[in-house]
Amino acid sequence: MLWSIFDEYGHRKYLNRHEVHDFLEIAKAQSAEVHGFCRLLAETGCRISEALAIDHDHIDTANLYVIFETLKRRRKGVFRRVPISRGLVALLLKIGDVRRGNRIWSWSRTTAWRHVTGVLDAAGVTGPQATPKGFRHGFAVAALGAGAPLNLVQRWLGHSDIQTTSIYAVAVGPEEREIVSRVWQRYHQDAQAPTTARARAKQGRSTQRSLKRRRSASETGSGWQAEPVYFL
Repeated sequence: MLWSIFDEYGHRKYLNRHEVHDFLEIAKAQSAEVHGFCRLLAETGCRISEALAIDHDHIDTANLYVIFETLKRRRKGVFRRVPISRGLVALLLKIGDVRRGNRIWSWSRTTAWRHVTGVLDAAGVTGPQATPKGFRHGFAVAALGAGAPLNLVQRWLGHSDIQTTSIYAVAVGPEEREIVSRVWQRYHQDAQAPTTARARAKQGRSTQRSLKRRRSASETGSGWQAEPVYFL
């Protein structure tokens, strides 16, 4: 049975963009290690264990990517490449041990969880979404809401089955309203400015009416035109 981005009470389990923004603002005031870790979760949707596993060799500074080993697979050695911002690259290069093979963060999973939830609490984010996993869910919802192809989001998250990724297409709250607002805007634009197809159809109807008037005039005499007949 597939899981859901809502809990059993219908509460969302993903962080929305406003909550992520507030979280990152608070994270800026923390140490570089905490700030970098928080930003990595928010920008990539990675799992805590995947973030803790990277070293500086996993950061592609030239092309602005981070390389994660996808840990929730039946076999090891499955890697994925996720784009990150130039600012995050610069931040990650400042922290941790730069020697080959040494992880950027030497924390345990429990310590990482405590740091992230502490920043969430300081940002005033509460509810089922206020967990490190909430960033993974939120990243997927935001990516799909921004128009990213489903298969690309699947690759970024490291899902083996695209059906798992498709669950995130069920966006609600501000994300859903933002999407439907674009739909409403499109309807409004169509009503105000006819599309080329509609304009061609209107022109065709006008031509047909003109031809009917000419035929009617030739049948009733050149000096008088009969009232045009419209067929609906």
